[in-house]
Amino acid sequence: MSHTEHKPGVREAFLVQRHLLLESLDAGKAAAIAEEIEPLRGVDSVRLDPDSQRLDIAYDASVLQLDQIEAIVRSHGSDLDQGWWTRFKEGWYRYTDQNIKDNAKHEPFCCSKVPPRK
Repeated sequence: MSHTEHKPGVREAFLVQRHLLLESLDAGKAAAIAEEIEPLRGVDSVRLDPDSQRLDIAYDASVLQLDQIEAIVRSHGSDLDQGWWTRFKEGWYRYTDQNIKDNAKHEPFCCSKVPPRK
């Protein structure tokens, strides 16, 4: 376990880091997007670089999903890059975010007990 301090509401076990390329990003849009994403519950850190058009974000995937972040980016007139690598990463990020969210809800049972009936 790390000794890094995280924002309240961020559980380190479900913390993910994402790096995405954006299209149509300038300094004004970058500041507006960062201001809207930063206070969201589950966001640990966010950094937007308008020169490289890159979004670097760390968030608790049991609380926040990539689709919510994408909606904010699109609402400010930017979008994810449409290259094959970015689309591949986006699909992988969605898949792992959903797995983390599902695993966070799972209630483990004791190995010496019979599993609960459905």
